[in-house]
Amino acid sequence: MATTGTWPVGVCTWSLQMGITDVADTLDDLGVTHVHLAAGPAVEPEGGQYIAVVKEQAWTITATMIDFPQEDYSTLETIRKSGGVVPDQFWPANRERFLQAAEVTARLGVPFLSMHAGFLEPEAPAAADKVRERIVILADASAAQGITLLLETGQETAEEMREFLEALDHPSLGVNFDPANMILYDKGNPVEAVHTLAPWIKHVHVKDALYTRKPGTWGTEVPWGEGEVDDQAFLRTLQEMNYSGALAIEREAGNQRVSDIRSAIEQLV
Repeated sequence: MATTGTWPVGVCTWSLQMGITDVADTLDDLGVTHVHLAAGPAVEPEGGQYIAVVKEQAWTITATMIDFPQEDYSTLETIRKSGGVVPDQFWPANRERFLQAAEVTARLGVPFLSMHAGFLEPEAPAAADKVRERIVILADASAAQGITLLLETGQETAEEMREFLEALDHPSLGVNFDPANMILYDKGNPVEAVHTLAPWIKHVHVKDALYTRKPGTWGTEVPWGEGEVDDQAFLRTLQEMNYSGALAIEREAGNQRVSDIRSAIEQLV
């Protein structure tokens, strides 16, 4: 098992861009037994086969993750319009997709289900109220399944996320903290954000990035240790905040993902 000595080190399965059997073989080669598992394939028509392969593995699934088909990450503007629970025309289908993912998560004995809520839009009260109402529906559904919904950081500042969580004060809501997303969306310093969100952080991504030099555009994701996440300060701050979960390596860019993930494992352990 890969471990820092403090936290188990896993991999986000979707980072590998492979079928689940190939994911299993690759993780065996990497010596990884902890995973942040993509739940999307489990709620598709062939989901039973996917779940069967997952159950065959000697994995500890630290969390599952659900995405939504309409999400368009082409630009910051397209994801603002299409992300998470925001678009009205997709909400009924996305709610059902989430409910199915929550049921799968509970059936697999996994404590957390993560997702991007979409832009919280605190400056637009009507839009913010809509997102709050929908997240409460999903958090209530999570509670009914005995799991916790984790909102992934990045599409808002840490202060905005904290205010959102404090206002809802829901026992089945937490944070999946992604330091690179803070940089990719230009939403602040990830180390400072750990301090702000510490009470809610239940799961952590290991991912790195460079800030954009052109406001209104994406930053650039890079391999762990090559970007502007101060990796040592980040890990030290997690320890100072008594973080007790797992670290899940996520790599969503580049053409050498396995070698990039291997490098991240070597740096962490």
